[in-house]
Formats: sequence, C-alpha cells, structure tokens
Amino acid sequence: MLKHSVVIAGHRTSVSLEDAFWRALKDIAAKEGVSLAGLVARVDAGRGEANLSSALRVFVLERAQAGRSPRTKEL
Repeated sequence: MLKHSVVIAGHRTSVSLEDAFWRALKDIAAKEGVSLAGLVARVDAGRGEANLSSALRVFVLERAQAGRSPRTKEL
C-alpha cells in the first residue's frame, strides 16, 4: 500500500492504494491529458457514499473491463 496526498477542491487528503492502482491512475491521467489530482477529483465527485480508495479501484477496474486498460491504447 502506498499513501499519496492529493488536493481535492482545495482540501488535502490522503489516499492509500496499491502501487499497481497508482500506476494505472497515472497512465489514465496522462492519456486523458489531466493531472493525477484532477482525475482523482473527478472520481471523487462521482463516488457518492463510497470510500475514495474503493472508488478509485473500481474506476481503474471498469476501465480495464471496458477494454480501455491503462496499458492499451484507446481508439
């Protein structure tokens, strides 16, 4: 588990995720041309009552299942 601090809506928060999820999130952010903090903020805005770490894992999983894995080129 790796803990990273991110700023969401002007507030600093810490998120703990496995390294593979951090790498995937960084890949997705780079491909979308947004910062990692911006991507995390977007997931945060749509997570509802879910824990942020869980919401980020689900986000990465859904991307992979949709055939848009962070390691494959999006068409």
